[in-house]
Amino acid sequence: MLFMKGSPQEPRCGFSRQIVALFKDHAIQYSSFDILSDEEVRWGLKTFSNWPTYPQVYVNGELVGGLDIVKELAESGELENTCPKAVTLEHRLKSTINRSPVMLFMKGNKEQAKCGFSRQILEIMNSAGVEYSTFDILEDEEVRQGLKTYSNWPTYPQLYVKGELIGGLDIVKELKESGDLPSVLRGEC
Repeated sequence: MLFMKGSPQEPRCGFSRQIVALFKDHAIQYSSFDILSDEEVRWGLKTFSNWPTYPQVYVNGELVGGLDIVKELAESGELENTCPKAVTLEHRLKSTINRSPVMLFMKGNKEQAKCGFSRQILEIMNSAGVEYSTFDILEDEEVRQGLKTYSNWPTYPQLYVKGELIGGLDIVKELKESGDLPSVLRGEC
């Protein structure tokens, strides 16, 4: 957690600007709080941390320090070991795809499809009698756009079994008509 003046998009002092640049250069994952937005937090944190200046960096609730310490950590190569690295979109997509053995990326969820194609594929999946999980692509634009490129499949819904793309609604319909859908969903094909 970075307590700073301003936001990462618009730092409001040179020290905050420098620490944001360091975090960006080292792909550090962090959240931030603008201490200028809350006087009570601004003054209270100085007392709590016994650290008189901003920015202040905390990892797992513990004070790491300010800009000088973060610079030292960066120069020594320890910054990446001290602060969590940002998760790449590819890693995020892979872990989401593999969240369940059968994963359906769709508009909406099992309880409420938000487009006709998603509604149709839910009906097919429910009739197949296989456990599956869903991911609502309308809730996460980065996943929605990134998965199209990652899978080289431009539309939704997208169905994955054991981390491998099976296809969209047309493929699932073909598998159902051929009688192969249950074995594909069990990962037997």
